[in-house]
Amino acid sequence: MENYFKKASFIKTVVAKKEIPSDRKKEILFVGKSNVGKSTLINSLVNNKRLAKTSSHPGHTKYLNYYLVEDRFYLVDCPGYGFSERRGKDYKIYADLVEDYFDNNEYLQLVVFLLDSRHLPTDDDYDFYQFLLSTNYSFIICMTKCDKLNMSMKAKISKNLKEKLDINKDEVKVFLTSKDDIRSISSLKNYIETVLEG
Repeated sequence: MENYFKKASFIKTVVAKKEIPSDRKKEILFVGKSNVGKSTLINSLVNNKRLAKTSSHPGHTKYLNYYLVEDRFYLVDCPGYGFSERRGKDYKIYADLVEDYFDNNEYLQLVVFLLDSRHLPTDDDYDFYQFLLSTNYSFIICMTKCDKLNMSMKAKISKNLKEKLDINKDEVKVFLTSKDDIRSISSLKNYIETVLEG
C-alpha cells in the first residue's frame, strides 16, 4: 500500500454547521489541544507540507478546515482547545461549533484524538476525552512528536494515559506518530483506509 494519500486539496473553512460542504462525503476529524500538531499530521498523511497551514503559535486554527482527499473523503482539521487570547468569547464559539459538528453527524467515520507525547495529558484533554466518550463515535489516539522522545519516555506513554485519562492500551487504539517517521504515518494512513472501507 502507499505510504501517503495521493491527492488532497483545501476546500473551505467552516464557521457554522450550515456551511459544511454540500457535497457530503465520509469525514475523518482531527482534534486536540492547540499546537499539538493536527495540521502537521494532516500534511504528513498527504505528503504536502503546505496543505494545512501550521504555526508555532497556539490557536492558529480557529474554525473547521475541510480537505478533500482523493475525491472521496474529507480530512477535517478542528480548532484546538485550551488556548485563546479572548478566552470567554472564543471558548463559546469553539464549544458551539464542535457540539454542532458532532450532533448526529452520519458522515463522521473516525475521530483522531491527538495528544502531545512529551507531556502528561492536561485537564482540557481529559474534558475532551470525556466528551468524546459521550458521543459514541469511533476514535483513536495519536501521540504526536514521538521523534522527540527517548526509549524510556516512550515506555511511559501507556502509564501517562492510564494515570490521567484512565485509558488502558488494550481498550483504545494508540498510534505513536512523528511527521518524520514514514512508518508511523503509513500505519495511520492504512488504518484510516480500513475505516473508510468498513
